[in-house]
Amino acid sequence: MQTWLVGGAVRDELLGLEPAERDWVVVGATPEALETTGYRRVGRDFPVFLHPETGEEYALARTERKSGHGYHGFTVHAGPEVTLEEDLGRRDLTINAMARAPDGQIIDPWGGRADLEARLLRHVSPAFTEDPLRVLRVARFAARFAPLGFRVADETRELMRSMSVSGELDWLVPERAWQETARALADPAPRRYFEVLMDCGALVRVLPELAPLFAVDADPTPATALDRATEATTDASIRLASLCFPLRADGPLADLGERLPIPRRWLELVRATSEWHMNCLELSPDPAAIHAALSGLDALRRPDRFEAVLTACDAIAAARDDHDAWRQRRELLEGALAAIQALNGSTLAAEGWRGEALGRELERRRRAAIERLVGADGGSRPHAGRSE
Repeated sequence: MQTWLVGGAVRDELLGLEPAERDWVVVGATPEALETTGYRRVGRDFPVFLHPETGEEYALARTERKSGHGYHGFTVHAGPEVTLEEDLGRRDLTINAMARAPDGQIIDPWGGRADLEARLLRHVSPAFTEDPLRVLRVARFAARFAPLGFRVADETRELMRSMSVSGELDWLVPERAWQETARALADPAPRRYFEVLMDCGALVRVLPELAPLFAVDADPTPATALDRATEATTDASIRLASLCFPLRADGPLADLGERLPIPRRWLELVRATSEWHMNCLELSPDPAAIHAALSGLDALRRPDRFEAVLTACDAIAAARDDHDAWRQRRELLEGALAAIQALNGSTLAAEGWRGEALGRELERRRRAAIERLVGADGGSRPHAGRSE
């Protein structure tokens, strides 16, 4: 029995990066042999085990044969006779098809090290076309390693295009498609993920709601807003909101949310940004408009989401080259929220207000607080109304 470090950990070590996790392949063993030494089996589709001390994953060397459509359409064979080279040969990209022995020797039967040096994302074999998820994985690696200068090899891009045309991508499981997209949104250059998918014809099949944003004649503002959000925050949900702001909440965004298992918190942020970004970005120093924006964004009850929408608006304004004017509006919104947060029902109850009268008085004082703020800082005359 021999054990090898494989895949992403080897790739990242050779790139001088800290591996996020380490995976191991065991050659010449059986499930029973691993279990008797304390390994705990967790793989359902193929034999994967957790190390009894480190908790890292150890998989038996295996081969795969296409037997159906999609990510699960494979017959897997794992046995002591499967070689390390055969196991590496079933992987997606050459840079992920290397192994390191305990003595440090690198096993590289598919030229992964040369492709690392050339900054190429290249498929291992024609079997790449058997798994539609690999198209998304290549795009995600392009997003992750864009700062290092990686690009998709021409021959791999052609394979990805053929898979888009063949309809194989239609077999993608929504959960896996969203998982790759969410991970790409958290990568250093998420725009590259969508551009690579658009270039090979996959975006219109996998994320058709977003394809118009990356068409040849598309307005560059959404993609640029994504770039600005990427520079400002690591929050992938804000990045998605910054990209999707032109999409109607009752149209493409609703379709996207129905097709993919996007977390509810993410969807609510994206929809709120879509519905309110124009009101915020073009906000007039008018108490009624400010109050409407705070109410529409439910800022009092959901201040974290309110701040997230404002951060998305930061990116949109920067993409529109309108950041200075927006900064003043943002300060006005935040100042108005702080002013009404200082008012609460407990204070009014102590003054003797009760029931519906308390609610009306609290609302009146909140509006009056916004009017005072606008009169003092907004440069406009407050609306006439009752004074406290």
